[in-house]
Amino acid sequence: MKFKILIILFFIIISNVFAQNKKEEIASIEKKPGIQVIARVQKDRILLRWAVTNPIAWKKLNTYGYLIERYTVTRDNKTLSNPERVVLSQIMKPEPLENWEKLIQDNDNAAIIAQAIYGEDFAVSGTDKMENIINLAEETEQRFTFALFTADKDFEIAKKAGLGFEDKTAKENEKYAYRISSNIPETEMSIDYGGIFVGLKEYESLPKPMDFTAHFSDNSTMLSWNFKILSHAYGSYYVERSTDKKTYERITDKPYTSLNQENTNNNRIFYVDSIANNKPYSYRIQGISSFGELGPYSEIITGKGKSLLKFVPHLTVKDFKDDTTVTLSWEFPEEGNEEISGFELNRSDKDDEKYTTVLKNIPAKNRSVTYNKLLSTNYFTITAIGKQGNSRTSFPMLVQPVDSIPPSKPIGLKGVIDSLGIVKITWAPNKEKDLMGYRIYRGNTAEEEFSQLTVSPSEPNTYEDKVIIKSLNSKVYYRVIAVDYHYNMSPFSETLIIKKPDVIPPTSPVFTKYEIKDGAVFLEWVNSQSEDVASHQLYRKENEQEKWELILNDVTKLESFQDKKTNEGSTYRYAIFAKDESGLVSNPTPEIALFIPKYTVKPAVKGFYAQANTATKSIDLSWDYKESDVDSFEIYKATNQEPLQLIQILKGESRKLSDPTLTINTTYKYGIRAQFKDGRMSKMVFYTVKF
Repeated sequence: MKFKILIILFFIIISNVFAQNKKEEIASIEKKPGIQVIARVQKDRILLRWAVTNPIAWKKLNTYGYLIERYTVTRDNKTLSNPERVVLSQIMKPEPLENWEKLIQDNDNAAIIAQAIYGEDFAVSGTDKMENIINLAEETEQRFTFALFTADKDFEIAKKAGLGFEDKTAKENEKYAYRISSNIPETEMSIDYGGIFVGLKEYESLPKPMDFTAHFSDNSTMLSWNFKILSHAYGSYYVERSTDKKTYERITDKPYTSLNQENTNNNRIFYVDSIANNKPYSYRIQGISSFGELGPYSEIITGKGKSLLKFVPHLTVKDFKDDTTVTLSWEFPEEGNEEISGFELNRSDKDDEKYTTVLKNIPAKNRSVTYNKLLSTNYFTITAIGKQGNSRTSFPMLVQPVDSIPPSKPIGLKGVIDSLGIVKITWAPNKEKDLMGYRIYRGNTAEEEFSQLTVSPSEPNTYEDKVIIKSLNSKVYYRVIAVDYHYNMSPFSETLIIKKPDVIPPTSPVFTKYEIKDGAVFLEWVNSQSEDVASHQLYRKENEQEKWELILNDVTKLESFQDKKTNEGSTYRYAIFAKDESGLVSNPTPEIALFIPKYTVKPAVKGFYAQANTATKSIDLSWDYKESDVDSFEIYKATNQEPLQLIQILKGESRKLSDPTLTINTTYKYGIRAQFKDGRMSKMVFYTVKF
């Protein structure tokens, strides 16, 4: 049986698919075809829809049919060790031709699919554009494309066409893997099976359409919504309109899709509705799923169309009276005076900002107006106010009076610098409305000429810089100037001084002289030459002592010290360090080691006595001494005519001496002192005797 059908414009628009995807369809024929499956979970059943990816495979499957299997994978949230297989349909294919005859009289979708499957030819009539594109495609591809497109809009027809199935035996406590495979013999054509894993617990109600907008203009409404957001749920929509917000009627005879517009690359669907002006209209949309389900309505949008004002004013002349006053003139056809109630003057600081109306109720016959509150930069527009509530606004005009007044100098500079040399400075923002920005300058010393860091004025009142930490200068200096749009420059700000993080220790001081006197150590040195030195610290270590002892922490720049707290016979080591304001300590000077000799005088010899012995013609000396470590005794003798001379050195154990070298009637003076093993001497004592 041969069917001749007339497909209305809604279906003809899918020619865009042929034109855009022609290369992909040809390439897909060369690849191994496969079956793709989607599912929709309802409260008591699971709906399946599938399609093969190749038109030739689709044609063969219409003859051999599909095998529909269900595998129970989980039950009561437990995975079965052996999934239970059920064949839901051994051969699912289009119903016989006679089952379609009654449907095609009332159902365009049934007529399209029946013609695609059973028609002797597939003639499609419509616009010239559609006919030209269809003629470029092969007939099998046309049948295949129209069949799949139509099945996507009517699930009942999809089931009759062998492309849909309802599983009414699904249980809520189970989850299934559905498998749709080909009955075509492998020797004739190999087709990959398709599948999906789903259960009744995954039921979700259809979502509400989102991002629905309406723009009301002259005798028309532009409706728009984002179809990409819910493309997984809806493939097409019904558009409904109401004039009383109660009764709505569909204004699209067939479901409306993104294929109904030429630019399919846009994520939005657009629909234009013709309306009468000054009458309220309400709109809502309703999505249709791939299984023919109707979703909830979108939000309702209400508005009115307004007649468009025919003429647009055009600003032409600006005449300055002084620095704050200007007269603006514009053009507007005289025949438009009857359509408007007057004009309004609008002003803004920038062209891209929101304009504020500064003069209202300007008579319709006027073509100029004077404004006396000019700032340094002004953008003006003139708006013609229509009597019907509509209006038309001119293009903006820039108005800048002569400006020679510079901004005030920036104040409140603050800055910090981290250990990596990143400098962040801020300052109080200027109040001038015509401020363009700031220029930032930097110097390494306070006396040098500062260099400019910014190429052009920087807008924010902050700046980030980077400096080298390990350099000779310990501080960095910044200044800022403000610049307005007429390139008037403010004076320099006060200089901001930022101290760099101190990572370089000071130079070491150097010992220059030392001396030991009476057991005291006299030290002299040259202080560190670093500018940030806070103190010099002198340390001492006695003999084999492990820890250094701080004996001087000087902040007054001393360069000498007398260490009197020493012990004779001890060895002392000295080292001096410089410490800067950041707490960094220099390397020590080369330490010096000094031995303190024993210098104290020992007690005089006790009981020193001299007696003339006439029997032996000598003078006998004797003494008593209790000190230890005596090495020897020195005996001295003198007369009235001779000075004191050393006459004998005796061992430390000796306690007497006999002197025979005498002259009669002579007075002798004897002296004695002890010499110790460590080199010290006792005090000398004397005794006088006459022989």
